[in-house]
Amino acid sequence: MSETRSDGELLRAIAADRDRHAFEELYRRYAPWLTARLRGRCADAGTVDDVVQETFLAVWRGTARHRQEGYSDDAAGWLWRIGSRRLVDVLRGDGARGRLRQALSRLRHRDETSAEERVLAGVEHGDLAGALTRLSPELRAVLQATVIDGLTTREAAVLLGIPPGTVKTRALRARKQLREALA
Repeated sequence: MSETRSDGELLRAIAADRDRHAFEELYRRYAPWLTARLRGRCADAGTVDDVVQETFLAVWRGTARHRQEGYSDDAAGWLWRIGSRRLVDVLRGDGARGRLRQALSRLRHRDETSAEERVLAGVEHGDLAGALTRLSPELRAVLQATVIDGLTTREAAVLLGIPPGTVKTRALRARKQLREALA
């Protein structure tokens, strides 16, 4: 009869001993949960599945280090931070234009043009695309996290490694610059 180990014990066994059974147990506990959370951020099931696999691969390889002191048994929070950052990296790698093209192609089956389609077309072909590229990388990153990825201010702050107040300030500056550029 096997004893159920805590998340902290599993993480320590994986890091110290490369314990395959501990890894499998951690995966069984958290892969379905992480998948469900990430699908709330990305509708592409294939992308989410890849990100979940990359997250656990980073755990196994040790490229993602769990800090024992602050949240020894908070495996869920730790895995969420890894997975959400990897998802944002994947989405950034695909590029906003590729995602916008996919969104436009899904919307094209309609007879009338929706407000969303007009906005997406403006981003793809209009002045908004140029205005976005003229924003500083810091401002674009905040817009990417909060508007395109749909993260809260707090989540964006964790993801970007900046205080929540800085996220709010940069979002305001970005919107102001976009309004000025599009006026």
